[in-house]
Amino acid sequence: MNLSFPILKSYTYLNTANSGILSTEIAAWRTAHDEAFIAGGSNFRLENANIIGNLRNNLSSFFGPKADNTYLTQNFSIGFNALLNGLEKSHRFLLLEEEYPSVSFPVISMGFEYQTVQINADLENNIIKAIENFKPTVLAFSMVQYIGGLRMDEEFIKKIKTTYPNLLLIGDGTQFTGTTVFDFEKSGLDALIGSGYKWLLAGYGNGYVFLSDKLKDKLYTKNKMTPLPTAPFLKDRDHLSLYFEPGHLDTLNFGTLNQSLTALGSLGFEHIENTTKVLSNEARLALHSRGLIADWLMDRKYQSNIMSLPLDEKKVAQLANAKILCSPRGAGTRISFHYYNTEADLNHLLEILDRN
Repeated sequence: MNLSFPILKSYTYLNTANSGILSTEIAAWRTAHDEAFIAGGSNFRLENANIIGNLRNNLSSFFGPKADNTYLTQNFSIGFNALLNGLEKSHRFLLLEEEYPSVSFPVISMGFEYQTVQINADLENNIIKAIENFKPTVLAFSMVQYIGGLRMDEEFIKKIKTTYPNLLLIGDGTQFTGTTVFDFEKSGLDALIGSGYKWLLAGYGNGYVFLSDKLKDKLYTKNKMTPLPTAPFLKDRDHLSLYFEPGHLDTLNFGTLNQSLTALGSLGFEHIENTTKVLSNEARLALHSRGLIADWLMDRKYQSNIMSLPLDEKKVAQLANAKILCSPRGAGTRISFHYYNTEADLNHLLEILDRN
């Protein structure tokens, strides 16, 4: 399926880190879905229940978690809160400073003991020192930081898991999944949770939870002693599905994720990764030469598609007037590149940045 994005004719869209865009093809599928629901009512629901199973299998196929350890959630926050509610309150969390609030706030507000690690050029050493001194049982972090775009070193994640096998590693994949080839089972992570509305281009109201066998066994341990419901329509559910997937799952929103995932998969995540890497690296070099990217960020092996630029109000207004869509985040202006962005987009950005 080739995807068409009309918004690209009107704007230079450097804002996928804020919201992915919806294609005309997927919008047409959504319209057909609701028209069939109007015509079929309960029959439509019965005939389209397989959408949920297909999505679960596609997520497993593309990103490597076991299908039985893959749960569907409306967004990252709901999935992460469900996970935290299933952990013993004795767990100690290590978090990164200036982390996405949906990661840090639930940990803090639920009363878990926690410590934070500063993000700088010595991030990996900072984490190791904090693990040795604080002795956390959980390290929770965004795979890509939402403000500055720092991407966690995937080899470092594996090293942590090898060195500290009992430390649970929980990642927020919202700014990560869909940008690169990824295999959850080989990643060293115990959980990857994310929303589908950014890099997966799937609109709002859908997300995913991938769990390792180890973490799956540690969740809701006391609740698993309660017998499962015997109602026929719940016969295929396990305990965790009743916590991560309570109630009915919406075939429109999750079907949208399935449609977009299928389209991106046919394009190829390796192609998406390579295309965006070339453009993002070119952008990073050009922006660094203008003093807009810190030296230490340039030296990291793993780079994301997100960059934060320290721009004044006049320059931000110029970008807006030039119909370049980006977002204020933290102390900077955040830009991001997906596979539909082009070198012409980058040149337009640089031309505006170079204006007086």
